[in-house]
Amino acid sequence: MSIDTHALIDWYDETARDLPWRRPGVTAWQILMSEIMLQQTPVVRVEPVWREWVARWPVPSAMAAASQGEVLRAWGKLGYPRRALRLHECARVLAAEHGDEVPDDVDVLLGLPGIGAYTARAVACFAYGQRVPVVDTNVRRVVARAVHGRAEAGNPAARDLADTEVLLPAHIGRAARFSAALMELGATVCTARNPDCSRCPLPTCAWVTAGRPASDVVRRTQKYDGTDRQARGRLLDVLRAASGPVERVALDLAWTRDPGQRDRALDSLLLDGLIEQTRDGLFALPGESGTN
Repeated sequence: MSIDTHALIDWYDETARDLPWRRPGVTAWQILMSEIMLQQTPVVRVEPVWREWVARWPVPSAMAAASQGEVLRAWGKLGYPRRALRLHECARVLAAEHGDEVPDDVDVLLGLPGIGAYTARAVACFAYGQRVPVVDTNVRRVVARAVHGRAEAGNPAARDLADTEVLLPAHIGRAARFSAALMELGATVCTARNPDCSRCPLPTCAWVTAGRPASDVVRRTQKYDGTDRQARGRLLDVLRAASGPVERVALDLAWTRDPGQRDRALDSLLLDGLIEQTRDGLFALPGESGTN
């Protein structure tokens, strides 16, 4: 079973969300920023930050001229702040080695700092209209259901790219549109917990035909409250709000529930390069410690 290309693209053209990075005139750099931000972060949180970044750093060299601390502070509450550092490093390489432009070749994109398989193909597809499979969680779910009759895709596997690539229309322009539509379907209709099959534009779906069999994938609920990740975020909040280096006591007061956990969080932030320690024992965002 395959996926009806015409039905899916027609549906997308009529109902797709009006996201700013999908509009005409958006550059490959701006699309790259959106793709990095959207990893594990909802659209509603990404959109206002992305707009600010486009205005502040419209080209890679503009971001490259900023400090790591500036970029981390602007990242705000998007979560997983190492993404911000990787994007800053990528901007420096693009400015220095690629004429301030984002390459259109997947292999070249994969050689850039912080650019993985999904992001490289997403930029090639959505910025340059190339016929390459773009596979995220939403796409894997739609293919698992519509093509293979499974409720869930299971763990990522090497076959995911091949399974998606065979579905792409031969026409390059339509292939890029199809990829966007496939992702949109998974994000808005064929969702993980409550798929709305009544709104699905596909005339056939192997999972529905099979009677919508239950998933055999065991879901693990990820808590946030009280985790090391939350502790790291609280410590970073202190430094983002400061105009310069702060004393250790300011970080200690930011997380008092478990001193041992706080120490682990601080050590991991230092190891990841998200915090620096000054010569006199103060703490600051990278590039703001006065030690460079």
